[in-house]
Amino acid sequence: MTKDDVLPGHLQELRRGTAVMASLAALREPGYGYALLQTLSQAGIAVDANTLYPLLRRLEEQGLLTAEWDTTASRPRKIYRTGPEGERVLAAMLADLDALRTSVNRLTEGTAS
Repeated sequence: MTKDDVLPGHLQELRRGTAVMASLAALREPGYGYALLQTLSQAGIAVDANTLYPLLRRLEEQGLLTAEWDTTASRPRKIYRTGPEGERVLAAMLADLDALRTSVNRLTEGTAS
């Protein structure tokens, strides 16, 4: 493995958890999978559809998202929304992210050139 191969893997690991937080935050307003992909992309969070749809199913199974079918359109779509437990988990994750950011900032203060 070359030095150039290392960074993408680390960045992917870092972004994995942000997809959960971003989805829970974005789905405070009801939305379906494709619209969520667009919302996340517009916010600068690149998530592949093959990653997002299993993530949405998992978050629903965990009770973090509620879901219902919208059958008013020509093609039924599953509409997701962050539930109360999802709000609790999101708040805890965001607090932990802030604490981590503060810790990393403490470590890096004065080391930048």
